Amino acid sequence: MRTIEEHAAALATGATTSRALSEACLARIADSAGEGAAAFTAVHPDAARTMADAADALRRAGRAPGRYAGIPIAVKDLFDIAGETTRAGSRALADAPAATTTAPTVARMIAAGFVPVGRTNMSEFAYSGLGINPHYGTPRAPWDRGAGRIPGGSSSGTAVAVADGMAVAGLGTDTGGSCRIPAAYCGVVGYKPTARRVPLAGALPLAPSLDSIGPLAPSVACCAVIDAVLSGETPAPPDPMPLAGLRFAVPEALLDGMDADVATAFARALAVLSVAGATIRHATFAAFAQIAEAGALGGFAAAEAYAWHRRLLADKAALYDPRIRVRIERGGKQSAADYLDLLAARARIIAGFDAAARGFDALILPTVAIVPPRIADLDAEADYNRLNLLSLRNTAPANFLDRCAISLPCHRAGEPPVGLMLMGETMGDARLFAIAAAVEAALG
Repeated sequence: MRTIEEHAAALATGATTSRALSEACLARIADSAGEGAAAFTAVHPDAARTMADAADALRRAGRAPGRYAGIPIAVKDLFDIAGETTRAGSRALADAPAATTTAPTVARMIAAGFVPVGRTNMSEFAYSGLGINPHYGTPRAPWDRGAGRIPGGSSSGTAVAVADGMAVAGLGTDTGGSCRIPAAYCGVVGYKPTARRVPLAGALPLAPSLDSIGPLAPSVACCAVIDAVLSGETPAPPDPMPLAGLRFAVPEALLDGMDADVATAFARALAVLSVAGATIRHATFAAFAQIAEAGALGGFAAAEAYAWHRRLLADKAALYDPRIRVRIERGGKQSAADYLDLLAARARIIAGFDAAARGFDALILPTVAIVPPRIADLDAEADYNRLNLLSLRNTAPANFLDRCAISLPCHRAGEPPVGLMLMGETMGDARLFAIAAAVEAALG
């Protein structure tokens, strides 16, 4: 994987063209030996070539809209694009009317000159951390592909597309880890911003209280550039922050159940950062148990998903994956009083956690406690539910706590993929990118 900056430099010097980059991505998508058929629900070769040629012409004329114009990207099938149907990985929306407007986030990427090559597959309605999709297929994670391992969800197709070079970067959404989990399972970087920074309009909702929109890409700097475009800021790679003197908290409650590969890679990463001068402290935070207790009835995801889906379910319940449908229907059992209690609990938990974490620059922990399981091992409902909860356990608190978080690879070449997650402060996105860039450089 080459970074956005590397591609931008090659475009600027004429060492490559947008048309060449786009053709390479389209060829990988079309390769019958690859994962393109499962990673994408729709491919737009003609539009991509037209946009690439336009970017090249504008660059030759000195009128490119920006440094990153002409770089191919993938767009999760959760975003509205004018003239296209947003299926959200479901058969239930296959005959829905085409969108009349384009989501602001996608429009901002296009305005910056990025070239969408297609729409990527996902967990149905974004309601799973595994990436399994019985309707459109499940793209296999890059590691141990012969065994057929899950890509992570819900932004499964985007993660596989980036890892396999079918796009330089891509857009995902993150309600409980849907950018970070597939990033960890596929060996790329995934970012969840402070939600309010990026407009949610035009993205089919799962739980608006928790939803956020973020990038998946080869590097921390790539994610910082795309995050800036999405949030309407000026894109630029972050300056790494000195590691010496930084204080990282390791939350004890989220270390249970690590498999050997994750434990080894995580311990090695902590050792590297410690040698670089960072302070690593194991800490206990009451918030994690409190979040689990507050969500015992299904939490925001079930309640808010049910509010959106209840009419569609009345007409097309049979078209849903039953494993997704049952989780959505659980939200119908919550009362208005239950939901109000949840809102109040969230405010209390956030206040308590903010106070407890104030002395640390970031929390640091494995993104997921396990390496990607085999798709074949998820046929039983009990295994599906257990591994889904385990995949989401470490990532979901950042959404509840309204914080920014990033997952970056911490495994070595030849090892199973392991993600290292850093959780920053609410609206502390710029600082988190600077810390993550330093961590990424230290880990090599």
